[in-house]
Amino acid sequence: MRKKTLIALFAALVLLVVAVIPAGAVTDGELDGNGHPQVVLILKQVDSVPAIRCSGTMLTPTYVLTAGHCAGAPGEFSGMRIFTESDVEAGIGTTNNYPFAGPNSVEAVRWAAHPDYPDYPFFFNDVGMIELAEPFDPGVFGELPDVDSLDQYKTKRGLNKVTFTSVGYGLQASYPDPAYFLASNTRTRYVAHPKLIQINTPGFTGDFSLLLSNNHSTGGTCFGDSGGPNFLEDTNIVAGVTSFGLNGNCAGTGGVFRMDRQNVQDFVNDFMNP
Repeated sequence: MRKKTLIALFAALVLLVVAVIPAGAVTDGELDGNGHPQVVLILKQVDSVPAIRCSGTMLTPTYVLTAGHCAGAPGEFSGMRIFTESDVEAGIGTTNNYPFAGPNSVEAVRWAAHPDYPDYPFFFNDVGMIELAEPFDPGVFGELPDVDSLDQYKTKRGLNKVTFTSVGYGLQASYPDPAYFLASNTRTRYVAHPKLIQINTPGFTGDFSLLLSNNHSTGGTCFGDSGGPNFLEDTNIVAGVTSFGLNGNCAGTGGVFRMDRQNVQDFVNDFMNP
């Protein structure tokens, strides 16, 4: 089954005359089933009303890695809960405003974005963490990469064959009528296998982001996949979290915030060891 996706919040930002928008769902992917049980759906409340979904990765039984714009600036979200089923839709119904509870869900008690997140455009420091009220053990967890280990993949154009495994709960299709695509998409975990397009490019990806492919051949990410993992090849190493897209159709390329930088790992470890 092919999955076409959308990007999670619309916040029009411009970088080098390119619109950069927080990302949403796995495009042209396949049902994940039990392939990545450490990947969870995140539902956020705004003014105590369920409003926005993201994806995340369990690093331990009580800590979830996600994007900075999914954790938000201080006070941005009034509540948060994770859902652990591969097919969340089957567990809690088919309405768009699904309840802020349900079977196989866990409440969050604390969440934060990178400390520099509020001071820059979101894609510069787009990493966040969530602490759960009670542990959930999926049997396997995401792992952080070695510091600066992704730098090795900067090669001459066309010579780099590295692929990633992108997982998330984003929308499966995008249509001109928003009401139609929202009604026709389910909250189900999907997986795709995009390829590396850009890394360490001055001025755009810089040393903090990756650009991955997003097409019918490899799949990619879109609305609702924000914060979800992009595993290195077929490992459990989270090379980066889904961060942004370059257009509203989730096509061409997808932006990933890198997890191999020292300041990023310091933030993650400090959050888990307050």
